[in-house]
Amino acid sequence: MRTAWWGYGVVGLLALSPAAQPQQPPAAGYPSWAFPLKVERAFPPEGPVPKSLDGSSKRYTQEQVDDLLNPPDWFPDQRPDPPAIVLKGHGDALACGACHLLSGLGHPESADLTGLTAAYMVQQMRDFKSGSRIDVPRMNKIAKAVSEEESRQAAEWFAKLEPRPFTRVIEAESVPKTFLGDGRMRFVEPDGGTEPIGNRIISVPEDQARARLRDPNSGFIAYVPAGSIARGKELAVSGGGRTLACAACHGQNLKGAGDVPRLAGVHPIYLARQLYRFRDGTRNGAGAALMKSTVERLRDEDIVALSAYLGSLAP
Repeated sequence: MRTAWWGYGVVGLLALSPAAQPQQPPAAGYPSWAFPLKVERAFPPEGPVPKSLDGSSKRYTQEQVDDLLNPPDWFPDQRPDPPAIVLKGHGDALACGACHLLSGLGHPESADLTGLTAAYMVQQMRDFKSGSRIDVPRMNKIAKAVSEEESRQAAEWFAKLEPRPFTRVIEAESVPKTFLGDGRMRFVEPDGGTEPIGNRIISVPEDQARARLRDPNSGFIAYVPAGSIARGKELAVSGGGRTLACAACHGQNLKGAGDVPRLAGVHPIYLARQLYRFRDGTRNGAGAALMKSTVERLRDEDIVALSAYLGSLAP
């Protein structure tokens, strides 16, 4: 339940009858908590004062940090030397490390690339370039501007990075009030306050200052509805009468199987976005048809529960 290869294998061969197919929500009806498309409140400019991170000798201004063509490289000793496109973009081809970080773990509004195969990532770039896979804010434009060779080099580099825990999933009846700030990232309201979680997943940084600096080691908290992890486990393990067991294609530990991607430990709102797009048929490309028949009977609450459970697993 994450990408165009979800459901690769026998799962995709088990199509539902037309009578069983539900009414699907229109694209405009996507929930805003899962699809952060527009900054609601930008942070004020901070001026040319350089900032630092514990353990790094580097210093960058916030303006430099926010330059998507030249993202900060706080800890170059923590990963292999990347190809040029990961560190420096050109034109519409933003640097990969800006959104996916130099750890590959990414922010909730982007994707965690660790644990994926190079072949899988190259295919996703082709799907973004053709428009068969849609990411309105960024990836379609980026994929058109990136060469095949740059895609291959970046994919091979990210494929070397190891997955690690980056999101704490916490069940809650109420959550902090939040807003979409710079980078379409959700931040806690400085004046405090809470609100009912409803049928939502609310992801916020563990440390807002470090997340804003694109610290590749600073993770996130994903608040999910009370009881959703157990409900998601039932769906993932047995299908719950609505879908099929995820392990049939994604491996017994849900850490991926060949070019079938990892689900365990992925950002929950990223998982939810892919499930919504597969369910309503707006995500296409290689292997997408195999996933659509697997998720078309999922309700909104099922999508939240599955995403909560899968995100709570060790990657």
